Amino acid sequence: MTRAITTFFYVGLLRPAPGTWGSLAALPAAWVLHGLGGFPALAVATLLVCALGTWATAREIAKGDDPDPSEIVIDEVAGQWIALWPLSLGLWHAGAEAWVFPWPGWVAAFVLFRLFDIWKPGPVGWADRQHGALGVMLDDIIAGIMAAIVVALGAWMAHGVLGV
Repeated sequence: MTRAITTFFYVGLLRPAPGTWGSLAALPAAWVLHGLGGFPALAVATLLVCALGTWATAREIAKGDDPDPSEIVIDEVAGQWIALWPLSLGLWHAGAEAWVFPWPGWVAAFVLFRLFDIWKPGPVGWADRQHGALGVMLDDIIAGIMAAIVVALGAWMAHGVLGV
């Protein structure tokens, strides 16, 4: 069971770039969650994935000698969903149709999350150097938060300042 969780139902076994595959797989899952329950569903699912992912990751890394196996992508799912929070929250707050998930928002969230996750600026790099399951999860959570901030600023610029 922990293997299915940490690999996000075995998506993490895809090569090359399992982290990117995990982030891509997180997108339609987030769309379904948003469609079924709006931002509250995505937020609760994200928190559950963070907790369950930390638990399952601890068990998986205890089995081997690699402290951060590349096939573990549940951390990417958590970070990607956090990066999507501004989009989901904005749509839910505006009362948009449940299944609307416009492409500029999710593409920006995906690209920014992957950028911060790969580049590992500041706090992302610090978290990446931490040991254990929390370290595995935390760098992607922070990358997701950073991406969410940039997505929110972009939405504010596009819809608030520029009035698009």
